[in-house]
Amino acid sequence: MKVCYDKLWKLLIDKKMKKTDLIRDAKISSNVLAKMGKEESVSLESIGKICSLFGCSVDDILEFKLPEQTADNGENK
Repeated sequence: MKVCYDKLWKLLIDKKMKKTDLIRDAKISSNVLAKMGKEESVSLESIGKICSLFGCSVDDILEFKLPEQTADNGENK
């Protein structure tokens, strides 16, 4: 199952932050950011640090993509 972080990327744009700012301010590693860029899972601790930084909940920064959503993109004809 892939994890979509599009909400986080939009939040960074809205806050006029760069990904390097996120690494520094949330105290996460560049490896965590790289995994997020590839829609991979990261630790709950890392997600918690990001949520704490922005004062938001998990569903404000990520959503899960189910396998059937990525396979056919909802284009059943």
